Amino acid sequence: MRLSTIGLILILSLLTAPLAANAQQRSKVPRIGVLLPGSPTPEYERRLDAFRQGLRELGYIDQQNILLEYRWADAQCERMADLVAELLRLMVDVLVIDSVCAALAAKRATSTLPIVLATAGDPVATGLVESLARPGGNITGMSIMHAELGAKRLEMLKDMVPTAARVAVLLNPDNPNAQLQWRELEVAAPRLDVQLQAVEVRRATDLEQACATVADWRADALLVIEDPTLLPARQTEIVDCAARHRLPTMTGLRSMVDAGGLMSYGASFPDMFRRAATFVVKILQGAKPSDLPVEQPTKFELVLNLKTAQALGLTVPPLLLAQADEVIE
Repeated sequence: MRLSTIGLILILSLLTAPLAANAQQRSKVPRIGVLLPGSPTPEYERRLDAFRQGLRELGYIDQQNILLEYRWADAQCERMADLVAELLRLMVDVLVIDSVCAALAAKRATSTLPIVLATAGDPVATGLVESLARPGGNITGMSIMHAELGAKRLEMLKDMVPTAARVAVLLNPDNPNAQLQWRELEVAAPRLDVQLQAVEVRRATDLEQACATVADWRADALLVIEDPTLLPARQTEIVDCAARHRLPTMTGLRSMVDAGGLMSYGASFPDMFRRAATFVVKILQGAKPSDLPVEQPTKFELVLNLKTAQALGLTVPPLLLAQADEVIE
């Protein structure tokens, strides 16, 4: 009788073990790795606030039913591989990536863990996905399509400063998106009667020499192609250089206009981070990255700094002023 009872208990234990394991698996709190190329700044706080808001709208709250693990590269692309490895050791369920540099490091590290791009330039041209409609592999998310914005930015800069004939372009040649946008600018320049000069900056310590190069070339304006090693951490240094040499500036980051730059035009980064949250939730609910088409930004912002325009002696054209989403006075 005793042996029969023990046998029955063993049988029941074996039958209920899978149920207990499944219950434990269902109760597991998803862990999301968030890899960022810069360091904590107000600009990044706006993006991360939007990301967390996007998760909340879909029922996921950090430290309650989801855990967010942040890692910062402090503008050092060479640190990305180690940071990705660190997040993989934490057994994260999804990696959320900002910048091509981070995305390429993640792609090299894993072909199975789902990766969501919050911002990553042109993911097709940089080899991250096969196509926007059919990403293939383990990567999907948002494409900022920097290159397609190059001509528009140069047009707006020319509208603001019609006499500008020489435009210096601050860029990191090691950044694939900078290369794409430079080619776009080269195509647009003859039509706008503008001569371009590429000023290469591979690291933040190159900025002082870059500023001197821009001044020596006698540029009429400065177009800054955003890069994790330059912006937003070093944007004040760039704005100070432009102010010293009375150079109107155009970039894709509105935070640079907050810091005193003249104008910015580009995708809304907070909106892209908010949209990235929807990819994360879909993947947590069972979707495969390969089945989720990469999205392009739908919200673009033109921001103008009237105080800077006045300091430069510029009058903002009425049409450009009417197009502005925000005007800083």
